[in-house]
Amino acid sequence: MDEKKVMNRWLAVLGAVLIQLALGAIYAWSVFTPPLIQAGWTRLQTQTVFSIALVSFALTMVWSGKKLSAWSPRRLSMLSALVLGGGYALAGMIGKTSFPAMCVFIGLIGGAGIGLGYVVPIAVGMRWFPDRKGFITGLAVAGFGFGAMAWVKLAGAWGNLIGTLGLSTTFSVYGLAFFLMISIGSIWMRFPPEGWIPEGFSSSTAGSGADSNDGREFSIREMLKTPQFYLIFITFTISSAAGLMSIGLMKLYPMEALQASGYTAAESSAIAGTAMAVFFSLSNGMGRIIWGSASDKMGRRNSILLMSAIQGATLLAFSFMAGNQFLLYVGASIIGFNFGG
Repeated sequence: MDEKKVMNRWLAVLGAVLIQLALGAIYAWSVFTPPLIQAGWTRLQTQTVFSIALVSFALTMVWSGKKLSAWSPRRLSMLSALVLGGGYALAGMIGKTSFPAMCVFIGLIGGAGIGLGYVVPIAVGMRWFPDRKGFITGLAVAGFGFGAMAWVKLAGAWGNLIGTLGLSTTFSVYGLAFFLMISIGSIWMRFPPEGWIPEGFSSSTAGSGADSNDGREFSIREMLKTPQFYLIFITFTISSAAGLMSIGLMKLYPMEALQASGYTAAESSAIAGTAMAVFFSLSNGMGRIIWGSASDKMGRRNSILLMSAIQGATLLAFSFMAGNQFLLYVGASIIGFNFGG
């Protein structure tokens, strides 16, 4: 097949990054928790909204993965734009700072919008780049990590949207931004033509690293009968729980630890905000790219083992690191880097 007649495959990467930048909204929730607490919310309530969003995200992602082939990547992307953008816009226009409304608009609807779109760039990227699956998947979803930094900083230090516009309007502005970015990215969310392969690639060169396989495809029923599926599921569950817990508390917990070490409330807020918005977010994005590339060379299994070991040791030490500015930045960077991986 003449490659000139098909879309430049790097446009799929551009679209993927745009979409994932918007979907990184789920990581930005921590920037809203301090003003919500000032408005009368409890810490439990702030984490409840975040938890609902995560559950909605996970369940919807499974459903969207099943619908990907039948509905097409572009259609699922547009649905993600409508649901995520609409959820945040409604939270600003109707929900205000109501806890039940936020559970519905940000948690249930917003989480579903992220779940609808998340699987699309990954699936599209791997179809266009069978020769560099680890790297291109990491690059595509790096925006998910970098997006957190952008949304946190726009709401706070860079754009001061919360201080200038208020919480409700900030939610509405973000909803519009999410809708536009995902809609534009969806333009290039399409699978390559049937039978297309990149120049110089053949199935014999694929999987030449530590994780090569016979190329067999499993049905869902066959997959559920294998012990490997459950081991992978448990690995992801435990690792994701640790990372997501860190995201949800990356600002609040260090703020308390820093104040206990003698920092003022203002100093603690600034330091913890930098740890989340800069060190954690940047490392999270870089971890997706670097660990993805490493997995192409080291193999997926070796990569998971190494990053999980480093992550576990860092999380155990983090309670001692959080009260020191330098160690907090180091800990946030390592946790973000491995969670990105």
